[in-house]
Amino acid sequence: MAIGGTVELGFLEEAAAWRLRSPYFPSKVGGQPAWLGEAGLPGPKELSCRHCCQPCAFLLQVYAPVSGRPECFHRSILVFCCREATCYSPGDSRCFRVFRNQLPRKNETYSYDPPLEEPPLEGPTCVDVQLRSGVPLCRICGCLGPKTCAKCHKAHYCSRDHQILDWKAGHKQYCCRQSDWFSTAVPDHKFLFPTYEIVIEPEEPEKKETQENADSSGKIETCADAVAATVSCMAASLNEEELEAVAKHETKEDKVFEDFKKLIALQPEQVLRYCVGGNPIWISSENVPQEKDIPNCPCGAKRIFEFQIMPQLLNHLKVDSLNQSIDWGTLVIYTCSEHCSCEKKYMEEFLWKQDIVADTV
Repeated sequence: MAIGGTVELGFLEEAAAWRLRSPYFPSKVGGQPAWLGEAGLPGPKELSCRHCCQPCAFLLQVYAPVSGRPECFHRSILVFCCREATCYSPGDSRCFRVFRNQLPRKNETYSYDPPLEEPPLEGPTCVDVQLRSGVPLCRICGCLGPKTCAKCHKAHYCSRDHQILDWKAGHKQYCCRQSDWFSTAVPDHKFLFPTYEIVIEPEEPEKKETQENADSSGKIETCADAVAATVSCMAASLNEEELEAVAKHETKEDKVFEDFKKLIALQPEQVLRYCVGGNPIWISSENVPQEKDIPNCPCGAKRIFEFQIMPQLLNHLKVDSLNQSIDWGTLVIYTCSEHCSCEKKYMEEFLWKQDIVADTV
């Protein structure tokens, strides 16, 4: 992965299910998380939305080892988010959780040698019901599952919410049957996001922008039009002094937004930008964090920018609805600059959500 000024971009591709499992150290979107270390998984409380307290869904993970750091030979950053659209209020990041985990090359879980780039002989099961160490996982979300069905004692869940969801989706029909249904036949609970592999490529040098590229950021253009329409409506009720203030602010906002669009239009399908210690690109001049807004790691070290998730990812998540939808302008992830040891634990890191919103004067 890149460090400093070099930027790497993430793009989505379809991939065979076996490639997205833990032994192959994937970068991926959706489905269940591919846990790296099997010890110290975050529990249900740590993986709940801090707004509505409901279980969060796995959004994506990035495999990001650190060269020159033996304890970070394997390293993954996992991002989770709430499925309730009402929790996505402007400037509120409580609906997201981010965790980091790392392992040395020699560990108790994986082979010292790289995995073979071919499907495993036994083939993947439909769902992971437990880790290889025997730690049970939730049948729905794939997170730590300390609760079990009171009748069959076979199906594990992270929470009562997911137990009820699975019961209504078909568990009540098969509970206590003498079969392995619980590990091979999992209904679609409409909770997980669609699954993709994240393929990492270096950012191409800037080149002359074509009209085709300029038009490719359709979702962002729509957001810009909405902002412009809102400002125009407000302008009719403002006096001359207030209009001048709006014009100055709008000019600044336009420049930030145009710079954002110009940069991503070069490679409009990017869903992730990775550059440890670099600078994120902002979609607005509003709600940009200051240094004091980024909390230090519990070890005392500063957190630094590692990667950001782009709004283009929303086009692949199938989260649109007639009422409210999950939405963001960009999600910026900050991690411990010292990569502090977490071999036996998943360390929570920090995420900043910036939105596209109409400014109210």
